[in-house]
Amino acid sequence: MIDWRHWHNEPYLVGGLILLGWLYALAVGPLRRKLGGPTAFPTSHACAFYGALLVFYLAVGSPLDQIGERFLLSAHMLQHLLLVYPAAALFLLGVPPWLFVRRAPLWPARVVPGFLLTPVVCALVFTFTVTVWHAPALYERALLDKNVHVWEHLAFFGAALFFWWPLLSPAPDRPPLSPPAQILYLLGVVIGMTPLFAFIVFSPEVLYPTYEFAPRIVPTLDAAADQLLAGVGMKLTGMAVALLMMSVAFQRWYRSESPAG
Repeated sequence: MIDWRHWHNEPYLVGGLILLGWLYALAVGPLRRKLGGPTAFPTSHACAFYGALLVFYLAVGSPLDQIGERFLLSAHMLQHLLLVYPAAALFLLGVPPWLFVRRAPLWPARVVPGFLLTPVVCALVFTFTVTVWHAPALYERALLDKNVHVWEHLAFFGAALFFWWPLLSPAPDRPPLSPPAQILYLLGVVIGMTPLFAFIVFSPEVLYPTYEFAPRIVPTLDAAADQLLAGVGMKLTGMAVALLMMSVAFQRWYRSESPAG
C-alpha cells in the first residue's frame, strides 16, 4: 500500500532542482549587475522562483507521486495540475525582466524562435501536448515506464510555460498580451481543452488499465468514479484559472479605459 514516508530523492530530480536554484542564485546575486540587473535584490522574484521549485518537488517527489502512479487517476491529475498552473506560473513570475535583455543569456531570440512564442502557437503547443499525453496507450506507457513518466511530467511543465507566456511573459521585448487579447486567448484555450475533458469524463469505459485493476485505497471511489473525478477536476481547475485571469485582465482593461485610469 502507500508508504507515506516515501519521498523521491533521485539525483536527477533533487540534483536538477538544486542546480536550477543555484544557477538562479548566481544570476540574481553575484552576477546580477553584469546581467543588467538593479542594485536591490529581487526578493519577490526569488520567492516566486523558489516557490515554483518547491511546488514542482511536492508534485513529483512527494507520496502524491506514488498514489498517482499506482492507485488513483485523480491523484495523478492533481500532479499535472500542480505542474501546469502554480509551478509554471511561479517559475515565469520568478524570472526578473532584466534577464531577458539582449546581452543576457535568456534573451528569447537566443532560446526560442519568436514565432513559437506567439499566442496561437503557445495555445496549440499546450493543448496538443496535454491532449496527446492522455491518449490511453501513451498514458499507460508512462505509468509502466519510469523514464517515460519523467518525460511526461517535463512535457506538461514545458507546455505549461508556453501556456503562461502570453499572460506572464517577463521579456521586455515580448510583453504579455493586452487585456482584451488575454481574454480571447484564455477563452480559446478553454475551448481547445474541452474535447479532452469530454473524452475522459464521458468515456463509457475505464481508459487506463492501471487504474481499473489498482487496489481501491478509497473504497467508495471505484475506477469509473475516479476517472470522472479526474476529468471534472481537470476541467474545473482549468476554468477556474482561466476565469481568474480573465477577471484580472478585465479589471486592467477597465482601468485603462476609465477616465481616472
